Amino acid sequence: MARDNAPKERQRKQLERKLGRRASYDRILIVTEGTKTEPNYFGEIRSAFRLHTANVGIYPGALGTAPLQVVEYARQLFEEGDRHRHISPRAFDQVYAVFDRDSHASYHDALTRAEQLDGTLRNDNRQKVPFRAVASVPNFELWLLLHYENVQAPIDRNDVLARLRQSFPGYEKGADNAFATTSPRLSVALERAAALAERLTARDEPEPFTAVGLLVDLLVNLKVR
Repeated sequence: MARDNAPKERQRKQLERKLGRRASYDRILIVTEGTKTEPNYFGEIRSAFRLHTANVGIYPGALGTAPLQVVEYARQLFEEGDRHRHISPRAFDQVYAVFDRDSHASYHDALTRAEQLDGTLRNDNRQKVPFRAVASVPNFELWLLLHYENVQAPIDRNDVLARLRQSFPGYEKGADNAFATTSPRLSVALERAAALAERLTARDEPEPFTAVGLLVDLLVNLKVR
C-alpha cells in the first residue's frame, strides 16, 4: 500500500510559512497612511495575484498619519526591522510610502525626504534600494475614481468621495472589496493616471495626481518582471 504523504506535505507547508520563505521576485515594503483603506486594497492585490507575504509586506504607519511620519516609519521599518512581525532589517528590495495630500502640513517635507532616501539605503544584499513616495492629490480615492471618470481638474476630497459613490455604490473608507470591484476597469485607470503624470507631479497641487497606479502596476506584474 502506498504511503500517505499528506501529513509530511502539510508539515512542509507549515514550516515554510513559519520561516517566511520568500519567492524569487522582489521584496516590496509598503507603508501606508491609512490603517484600513490602503492596506485592504493592496492586500486584495496580494491575494488576487498570489504574492507571497514574505515578498510583499503591507503595514500602516506606526508613528502617526502625517506624511512625514509615514515616510520615516517606512525608513525605520526597513533599516531596523520588527522582530514582533518577523521582519528582518533591510530585508526588502523596494520601499513605498503611501500617503495623501489632504491638508497635511508635512506633505512637501515627506516628498523631499523620500527623494533624499531614494537610492541611499542598501538592503541585506548590499543593493541600493528605491524609496518612493506614492502620493495622491487630494486623496487615495482619486485613484479609485479614475476607474470611472477621467478627472482632469482640481477636485475636493469630499467631491471625490461623492462622485466615486455614484459609480461604486456603498463605498466607504476601509472597504475590503475596492480592488475586486474596480479591477475590471484597471487598465483604464492606469492610462488615466499615467496621462495625469505626464503633465503634473505630486507637487503641482491642487491639480489632481496619484502615483498609486505605478505601485499597482508593479504588484500585478511582480511575478513576471
